[in-house]
Amino acid sequence: MCRLLGVVTPAPIPLAAALDDLAAPFTDLSREHRDGWGIAAWPGQGAGPRILKDTNSAAGDRRWDEALTGTRTDAALLHLRLASPDLPVVPGNTHPFTAGTLSFAHNGYFSPYDALDGLIDADLLAGAAGSTDSERFFLRVLTLLRDEDPVDALAHAAADIRARAASFASLNCLLLTEQALYAYSDEDPDSEVSRRRGPDFFRLRYRADGDRVVVASSGVPQPDADWSVLPYRQVLEISRADLRVSVHAGRSPV
Repeated sequence: MCRLLGVVTPAPIPLAAALDDLAAPFTDLSREHRDGWGIAAWPGQGAGPRILKDTNSAAGDRRWDEALTGTRTDAALLHLRLASPDLPVVPGNTHPFTAGTLSFAHNGYFSPYDALDGLIDADLLAGAAGSTDSERFFLRVLTLLRDEDPVDALAHAAADIRARAASFASLNCLLLTEQALYAYSDEDPDSEVSRRRGPDFFRLRYRADGDRVVVASSGVPQPDADWSVLPYRQVLEISRADLRVSVHAGRSPV
């Protein structure tokens, strides 16, 4: 399993400053979620995202520390990977996955990993960089984005997984675009991971301060008074233009 963190600020600032109190505890999570890290960060509107990845643990990795302190951004997503069994720790399996100006990261798994292949446009499937279910999730979202908006595409892709996969643990994900940061939340409470890790493990929460909006997996400090839970099967949208926060049901197939 993995951990997710996203942040949006009014203007580009150092990523470490944007994360502030969350940077150190999120980094500490990589002592368990140690199978690679990735960051997608926009240096400003219209500039395109900067992608940084490594298969090392973030804790103690000089490149991770340099990314936090040396990257100026107004919108970023961060991912710490704990690889699923039998999925290798290689660059092609390291999140975030990207296509043009879009970046995507997933926390969870579904099985079999190729359950969505029949629903992914052939040109996208042919360009897969790795062998993870998570990348297939993204490729299905990309397929749907050709006809749908991001909110509906995320909800639709998640519904496809629930319909086609033999099992899944969590469909939590972040999608970063030129316009917004999106988050989707869902889990199977009867999955082995949920039973073992408890009911809070896959919760996504978000917090809107005056100068930033953050969304995060459990594991970092999230006092109840300051954070809101993203309900399951809902899409959080954080506008990069004005930091407006909205939560949508999203249209998915019946």
